[in-house]
Amino acid sequence: MWALSAAGHRRLGAVGSLAIVGGGWFAGKLPVHDPWGVWTDHGSTTKAVAAAVTYVGLTVLVVAWWQYGKTASTVRDTLVTLAWWTAPFLLAPPLYSADVYSYIAQGSMVVEGLDVYTVGPSALDPGGIGGDAAASVGNHWRDTPAPYGPLFLLISAAVARTTGGTIVPAVLAMRLVALASLALIVWSLHRLAREHGLSGSRALWLGALNPLLLIHVVGGMHNDGLMIGLMLAGFVLALRGKWIAGSALVGLAMMVKSPAAVSLLFIGVLVHAAATGPQWRRWAKGLLAPGLIACAVAGGATLISGTGFGWLTTQGVAANIHTALSVTSDVGLGLGELAHLLLDIAAEPVKSAVQTLGLAVAVGLILVLGRRALRGTVTPAHALGLSLLALVALSPMVQPWYLLWGMAVVAATAPYGRLSAVLIVLSAALVYETHPMGATPPYGFALAGLAVVLGTLAIRRTPVVPPGVRLPRRRSPEDAAEHQEAWRGFAMARFAAPINGIPQSVISRAFITLHLSMATGEGEFRSRWMGSELRC
Repeated sequence: MWALSAAGHRRLGAVGSLAIVGGGWFAGKLPVHDPWGVWTDHGSTTKAVAAAVTYVGLTVLVVAWWQYGKTASTVRDTLVTLAWWTAPFLLAPPLYSADVYSYIAQGSMVVEGLDVYTVGPSALDPGGIGGDAAASVGNHWRDTPAPYGPLFLLISAAVARTTGGTIVPAVLAMRLVALASLALIVWSLHRLAREHGLSGSRALWLGALNPLLLIHVVGGMHNDGLMIGLMLAGFVLALRGKWIAGSALVGLAMMVKSPAAVSLLFIGVLVHAAATGPQWRRWAKGLLAPGLIACAVAGGATLISGTGFGWLTTQGVAANIHTALSVTSDVGLGLGELAHLLLDIAAEPVKSAVQTLGLAVAVGLILVLGRRALRGTVTPAHALGLSLLALVALSPMVQPWYLLWGMAVVAATAPYGRLSAVLIVLSAALVYETHPMGATPPYGFALAGLAVVLGTLAIRRTPVVPPGVRLPRRRSPEDAAEHQEAWRGFAMARFAAPINGIPQSVISRAFITLHLSMATGEGEFRSRWMGSELRC
C-alpha cells in the first residue's frame, strides 16, 4: 500500500469514501420520519455494524489522503482525486451532524413567516412544511433561535420553498449548496496559493481534499463551507486590487456566519498599504472603508431577506452549549465547579467569565497579527489564517470542522512547516471525534487521541511532503528586514501601474514569491515572469 502511486491512493481514498457512505446509509444521522421511505432506521444491530464499516472507511480515506500528500501530483491530478472522493457523498444521507435539518427547518420558518431569531424549529407545525426536519433537529437546537445570517436563511428558505420541506429532496438540495461552497473554496485556494508563490496542488490537498472537510462540509453540509468560500474569494479579489468587491463578498460571508468579519481587518491592511496621501487618510481608508462596504452589504441582505436584524442578538446562542473541544469552556467549567465546592458560589458565572476572557485574548492576538501584517513581518493573508485559528482555539464553542476556518487560509499562504504539520495531524485526528450519527461518544475522543499520537510519530519520522521538496530552515533575525522589505514591495506592486508593460498582478506575484523564499530560507528561485534567476 505504501508504494502506491498517486492514482493508486486516489482509488484507495475512493474506496474509503464509498465505505463511509455505505455505512452512513444505515448509521448516519437519519431523519425521524422520511415520507419517501429512503432513509429509515434498520435497528440497532445493523447500525452498529454499519458504524464499524464507516470507521474503517474513514481510516482508509485518512491513510490515502496522508500518503497522497507525499506524491508529486499536479493541480489537475488533485482535482480529479477530489472528484473521485467527493462523488460517493452526493446521494448520501446527512453524515456526522443533524445541522442540515436545522437549516431546512429554519428555511421553512422563513417561508411560514415565523421569526427565526426569537423561536426555534419546534415552532413549526409538525404536519406542515419543514415539520419532519424540525422533528429531526438535535435536542439542543429545537428551541434555539438561528445564529446564522440572512443570506444563509434566504438560501435555506429557497430550498424549503422549492422542495416543500420534504426530507430527501431538501437534504440533497442543501448538498448542492455544499458542493457549490467546495467549488468556491477550490477556486480561491488555487488562486491564493498562486498569489503567494506556492503550490496550488499542495494548497488543495490540505485545504480542500482534507477528509475533515469532506465529511463535515460535503457529508454533513455545514454552512461553514459557504462562509469559508465567500471569505477566501473576497480576500483573493482584495489581493488583486479589487478590494471593494472583495469587501462586499466578505459582507456576504458574514451573512452566513459572523467569524468571516475577521478578514476585514486584513483587507484593511492591504488597502492601507496601497493608499496615498496623508497618514490620517491612509489609516481612515484602511480601517473604515472595507468595514463600511461589508456592513452596507450585510444591511442590504438583511432588508432583502425580511428576517430583520435579530441575527445581531443571536450570535452568542451557541456558547450556551458545552463542547469538550473548547479549552476555555472546559477550564471555565472546572474552575466554576471548584469555586462552587470551595466557596459555595454559582459555577456558571465563573465559566462565563473564563469564556469571555478567552475571547478577549483572541481579539488581542488578532490585533497583534494585524499590526505585524501592517509592519510587513507576515503577509495579511497568512495573518488572517493565524487569526482564525486563534479565534477557534479560544472560542467558547468549538466543533471539529471549525479548524477549517483558518486551515483553509494557511494551506494556501504558508509552505510546509511546523504549523502545517500540526494542522495535518489534527485533520487526521478530529475526523474520529464525531460518530456518523453526529454524537460525540467517549471512544471518539479516545480514537482522536490515538490518531494524534500515531500521526505525530509518523510525521516526525517522515514529513508529509512530495519528493524533492526542501523543508524550511529556522529564520534568523537578519532575515526579518529582508522579509519586511519584500512584503512592502509586494504591496506597492499590487496596486501600482504596470511597469514596462508587465501587469501589476505578475509583478506582485514575483514579489510575494521572493517574500516566501526568504521566509523559508530557499536561497534562490526562478522568476517565471522574467525568465531570469534571482538570489536571496
